[in-house]
Amino acid sequence: MPVSWRPCSPERASPQAKEHWKHLVVSFKWPPTRQTGTKSQMSWGSASRSHSTLTSGIVIHPSIDACVQLKQRGVHPEQVERIELQVHSLVLELTGKKEPTDGLAAKFSVYHGCAAGMIFGKAGEAEYDDSIVQRRDVINLRRKVIATVNPDMDEAAVVATAVLSNGERVEVAVEHAIGSLQRPMSNSDLERKFHELADPVIDVERTTELIDACWALSRSSDVRNLCMLMQPG
Repeated sequence: MPVSWRPCSPERASPQAKEHWKHLVVSFKWPPTRQTGTKSQMSWGSASRSHSTLTSGIVIHPSIDACVQLKQRGVHPEQVERIELQVHSLVLELTGKKEPTDGLAAKFSVYHGCAAGMIFGKAGEAEYDDSIVQRRDVINLRRKVIATVNPDMDEAAVVATAVLSNGERVEVAVEHAIGSLQRPMSNSDLERKFHELADPVIDVERTTELIDACWALSRSSDVRNLCMLMQPG
């Protein structure tokens, strides 16, 4: 469920909000461009912030990434006896909800993130829908996740071990999750996530047009078409 929002004019914004926004974007050079290779050529101050493929809090991302990798290595949920996580203390402080009952609560649950990653191979907005959070197979796998604080673990890292019913142990170590500054999203990752979020609102065709218009923004002298494409219906 997307978080609700309301527009806020500059006059109504708090001084702290204005200062944060200035800090985010003040050091820019025009024009921004597409990413080239693994290093972005954009000079916006906001380009120094990470952009993730995921929906939940940043400290969960390494754990989700690890469980996606476990799935890719052939681990199936029905084989799993338990999933052991070695995490930074912030993971449990901020995302330690073991039994979330809806999508909002699940975004603060490393347990749900891991279950979603292993079952679906991703943890986007759809995987935090209330119906998914309440699914029996998701609940069952969520309860098999055991997270333990490792004082030597960086907050951007995790070690995840799937202990299978036959006794086999499959381990994945993630130093930096995808979407971090060290492992930035590719252009295709950015476009895929934008489609996932925007398609239900403005439809697939218009989302594609909007993406193309955003990439071409530096060559445009008029943003009215861009604004029109953002409107539903």
